[in-house]
Amino acid sequence: MTIAVSILPEQQLATLNAAYSQAVARRRWRLLFGAAVFAAALLLAAVGAEVNLRTLFTHFGNFVSYFDRILTLDGGQRVWTDVGEWLWGWRKWLKMLGETLLISYVGTLTGAAFAFCLNFFAAENTSPSPWLRFVVLRLLEFARTVPGIVFALIFVIAFGLGPMAGVLAIAIHSTGALGKLFSEIVENADMKPVEGIRSTGASWLSCMRFAIVPQVTAGYASYALLRFEINVREASVMGFVGAGGIGQELVVAIRKFYYSDVSAILLMIIVTVFIIDISTGWLRGRLFGKEART
Repeated sequence: MTIAVSILPEQQLATLNAAYSQAVARRRWRLLFGAAVFAAALLLAAVGAEVNLRTLFTHFGNFVSYFDRILTLDGGQRVWTDVGEWLWGWRKWLKMLGETLLISYVGTLTGAAFAFCLNFFAAENTSPSPWLRFVVLRLLEFARTVPGIVFALIFVIAFGLGPMAGVLAIAIHSTGALGKLFSEIVENADMKPVEGIRSTGASWLSCMRFAIVPQVTAGYASYALLRFEINVREASVMGFVGAGGIGQELVVAIRKFYYSDVSAILLMIIVTVFIIDISTGWLRGRLFGKEART
């Protein structure tokens, strides 16, 4: 390359160098312009969200001191020095944590069933008609756009306090989220088996059953397991509005300043999520191979 350039005439070489310099300069200006736009957008977003660095650094000590208080027992010693005193209510908390898991399980299973039924109408390559696809897509968008805790609050007002509100909220939100993911899996499916089955005169339902479902089952199960893991965390928060589960006990501990109880309940939730994360990852690996874990 060096030899090829060196044999060019000086005038032609100068022209090429000038063009190269202009191209590099334009690229640098575009990069600087993009960085300036990004910084301006970040600044505007921070102002809009009322992010105040002075307030953050002034009150950061309160954040640290709160963690210091939740790790201290009423007697003044650290919580890990007397585990029996720290986890005094573990039977009651474990029962409520079990309720949280059941809320997540029933809600996820119900949501996955509805998502399975609707996703074929939402996928571009399998939907029977454009207007039906439009309606189903908007329905799924509504279900996943409204936060689950808002659904839980509405159902608490409608049906009263208890796990039922949490189950309904998780089921609706899971339908919207999984319906979108399932339909994207279907849109990437190979359509040649569908054409083959359709050529035999089979119905639309038979095409979905025998050509699409066998291709996408692994993806459906993988996303459903991931959604269950997410829903366990969501169900813990829904207890704040009275939708059952360990969240109800946690919000009571926070409001009544039972500091060590807050850390004990948080510990149980975190350990549970760790166990579920490891278990679902192991299960995906056993069912679909190591690729499903990534």
